Amino acid sequence: MQSLRDTVTVDKEVKFTLLRERACAPAYATSGSAAADLRSAADEPITLRPGGRAMIPTGIAISLGSPEYVALLFARSGLAVKNGICLANGVGVIDSDYTGEIMVALLNTSDRPFTVEPGDRVAQMAVVPVCKALFTPVDALEETDRGSGGFGSTGIK
Repeated sequence: MQSLRDTVTVDKEVKFTLLRERACAPAYATSGSAAADLRSAADEPITLRPGGRAMIPTGIAISLGSPEYVALLFARSGLAVKNGICLANGVGVIDSDYTGEIMVALLNTSDRPFTVEPGDRVAQMAVVPVCKALFTPVDALEETDRGSGGFGSTGIK
């Protein structure tokens, strides 16, 4: 049987090291996954009270090898939709020069406690190219159809 590693096209090598006994390598769940799952490497279960936050250790550190890449951490949709568990910071940013342990800041938005067990998948990590911008001050911006129309300005239908 062919392994998932054999079915995924690799665009970028990311070196990693395991820092904790319970740590697991980042892994794509399917050949079509855009992001790799990260698991809790905590020594014991961590319970998030309603409205509570916790830092979940993954036990891994990565080296992106170049400032041309960033690793972005996202919530797992099943945890968010079914249990109200999301990233406390919305999206985690792992800069190319950070080589410490990746920690996942989880937030419980539900009205019931949620327990993260060691080995549970707690986030997903995507490695993406970075576009460095040159921020240039100008007196006025070019006109667009939307202009300064903000949240909800384009309607829902």
